[in-house]
Amino acid sequence: MDERIEKYNTKMQKSLDNLSSEYGSIRAGRANPHILDKLRVDYYGSPAPIQQVANVSVPEARVIMIKPYDKSLMKDIEKAIMTSDIGINPNNDGTSIRLIFPELTEERRKQLCKDVKKKAEECKVAIRNIRRDGNDSFKKLNKAEVSEDVIQELQDELQKVTDQYIKKVDAAQADKEKEIMTV
Repeated sequence: MDERIEKYNTKMQKSLDNLSSEYGSIRAGRANPHILDKLRVDYYGSPAPIQQVANVSVPEARVIMIKPYDKSLMKDIEKAIMTSDIGINPNNDGTSIRLIFPELTEERRKQLCKDVKKKAEECKVAIRNIRRDGNDSFKKLNKAEVSEDVIQELQDELQKVTDQYIKKVDAAQADKEKEIMTV
């Protein structure tokens, strides 16, 4: 692959990776420790991810258990979960915090699917913007150094890469929707 195309390929891959991490934070009825990835706890004056200050495990399909390494962090972890957009109240038993995920209603599943579709569409727009930037840079190439045929070939190659990433986004969206709608 041409190094001029590779630069845009890398940017498109980053957009797809971002979509994957976004999808990881959407809860689909089952307990997924990745929903805690964005939460931060005040750990001796600096914000730290929950995974760095506690052991996070999934003992059952619908339960996440958080055992802090330092018991003094219990209240801070509980507060971080309650102020987040997870929508689950933590159960504190003194030594660990349990997050119990309720069964999703049909209405909530449909709402999550809309969110999934919206995130996929945002990713596609980002990929198309990367393609547009690439095409613009190809058009600005010095006509004395490269022929119009070479520029057209670069644009065609970039379009093929774009199409591949759009298909990957569609596949990721379909997988996530299937996961959400599975009861």
